[in-house]
Amino acid sequence: MKPRATVAAETDRAADRATGPIGDSGSGDSRSGSSSTPGDRGSRSPAAGRTPPAGGITWRQRLRRDRTLILMTLPAIALLLIFNYIPLLGNIVAFQDYDVYDLGITGSPFVGIDNFTRIFQDYRFWEVLINTLVIFLTQLLLFFPIPIAIALLLNTVMSARVRAWVQAVVYLPHFFSWVLVVTVFQQMFGGAGLVAQWLREHGHEGFDLMTNASFFKFLVTAQAVWKDAGWGVIVFLAALAAVNTDLYEAAAVDGAGRWRRMWHVTLPALRPVIALLLVLRVGSALNLDFEQILLQRDQVGPGASEILDTYIWWTGIKTGDFGYAAAAGIFKGLFSVAMVLGANKVAHMLGEQGVYSKK
Repeated sequence: MKPRATVAAETDRAADRATGPIGDSGSGDSRSGSSSTPGDRGSRSPAAGRTPPAGGITWRQRLRRDRTLILMTLPAIALLLIFNYIPLLGNIVAFQDYDVYDLGITGSPFVGIDNFTRIFQDYRFWEVLINTLVIFLTQLLLFFPIPIAIALLLNTVMSARVRAWVQAVVYLPHFFSWVLVVTVFQQMFGGAGLVAQWLREHGHEGFDLMTNASFFKFLVTAQAVWKDAGWGVIVFLAALAAVNTDLYEAAAVDGAGRWRRMWHVTLPALRPVIALLLVLRVGSALNLDFEQILLQRDQVGPGASEILDTYIWWTGIKTGDFGYAAAAGIFKGLFSVAMVLGANKVAHMLGEQGVYSKK
């Protein structure tokens, strides 16, 4: 007959083996963690006995987990590398006296920053830069608010059929090429256009807006509004769809009319989207539509229509001075980055996130 102490010890060990997997859950019982047998440890899953690292899962675990998504994004990454990042290596010609026909990149002599010095000493370059910024500011003031206004108007339309029809009408010109857009405006507002002919038939003097140099910045703004306003409406309508309808109902209960609800509910909901698109728009201040301007350059003259892209094309690429064109392109890129950073800083000062959040 076994002693009573021996029987009690065996009973405790049996209880420990029975409750070993439960005791390992961190309950604080020191016996449960030390008395689990190798067989018990082998029966548990590998993840149950492995604590994650302090910084989260490792990068190999992330690759294993997200390998399907990574494979799906590889074609897009390849296109981005081929058409956006690898061509950046060609900026080396900005520091060369580049000869595209005989010497190439490897044989062209280096000239340091001489091409950039030529840019800063070229008074015509600064005139074109100012003209580009004037056209951009005109489009920013007259074009940027229009998609917001159209989205607010469509949001107040109760009939879904009418709202869809209007949205389709204003969105359709986005698919037109600039050749077609300029042609339509020429047929409408040119010297022999429909508006000028109608005025002459009724005893008034006709006009030709397509060759009016002082009106050119408003003309290209009107063309941009007609072509791309519908595209911007989609973004703001998507933001309006995310607004909680309970806010409108609460404002209506408090006695707020339609204008008050738009001012205190709708516009605050659009503020983050407006700030983000405004920062991106400011960053592309020098990226006006090259094709649109080039098609109308000869009609109004380079004095009023020349922008930075057409000037680089005319004085750099067309004459074969690729080093000058590359230097102007680098200047344009650095200027755009500075504009984005400055506009994003202003967005942070106004309490918005902008392109990236404030740390």
